Amino acid sequence: MKKPRLKTILLIPVVLFAAFYLFGLVVNLTGKSDVLPLTAVPEGGLDRIAIFGASGTAGDGILKAALADPNVGAIQVITRRSTPRIEAGVASGKVVMSTHMDYLDYAPVIEQLADVQAVYWAIGTSIRNVDDETYSVIHIDFPVNFVEQWLAVSRQPEIEFHYISSSDISEESSMHWAREKWRAEQELFSLAKGANLKVIAWRPDYIGPTEEEAHIGQDLLYWFFAPVGVAVRAQQIGEAMLEVTVRGDEFENGDKLSNRRILRYSRAYRERLHVQ
Repeated sequence: MKKPRLKTILLIPVVLFAAFYLFGLVVNLTGKSDVLPLTAVPEGGLDRIAIFGASGTAGDGILKAALADPNVGAIQVITRRSTPRIEAGVASGKVVMSTHMDYLDYAPVIEQLADVQAVYWAIGTSIRNVDDETYSVIHIDFPVNFVEQWLAVSRQPEIEFHYISSSDISEESSMHWAREKWRAEQELFSLAKGANLKVIAWRPDYIGPTEEEAHIGQDLLYWFFAPVGVAVRAQQIGEAMLEVTVRGDEFENGDKLSNRRILRYSRAYRERLHVQ
């Protein structure tokens, strides 16, 4: 029996990958389902919001979307450092920036968040940057401590906490980061039970920076993954978060939005505001 040639052996994974990519492309192009448009936008739902992590990739996109939204009132930005976009927001009068360093103790800033209706949480780091213990502190202890302290001072009848998690996470995962992101979601959902709080988890795949912030490598990754529906721009996450917030009762505590749902609500947002 003839043995397969080396060229044939090397070609097999390429063909399989091409077939997988084409399948994903077809699913993405044919599987889009539109979100029913809003008949009316509730007043006051975006009067006061807060963004944590606005100096990072995802947070910068959320801030960009919020600054461009005419329905958003005051934006409280809690950050360790400023950025040109944060500074522009402060100059416009729409952003109130608070420099804060200890994300286990929010006493210096918590009172100014008592009237905030929605918090968009984009603090995070790669497991490549820190050890396992530090990763857990950043992704679990930071947000859980904040929510506990926020609940104690909030003066709003209903509040929302939007947590950027990740796709492909589970309790049984062999990867520490995936188990901890899952555990963070569960602890946050539990905190909201019986309270006037709704926690929504966002599970994007690849997050591309805003167009003006992305370098060529990030743009190449985004444009490679976007056609098969597994990439999203940071600004699209912000648009989807704002859309979900104004839709209020359509969502419940514990809801999880995948990459495809993020894209759908971003499209719904753009259609509602007639954004090109």
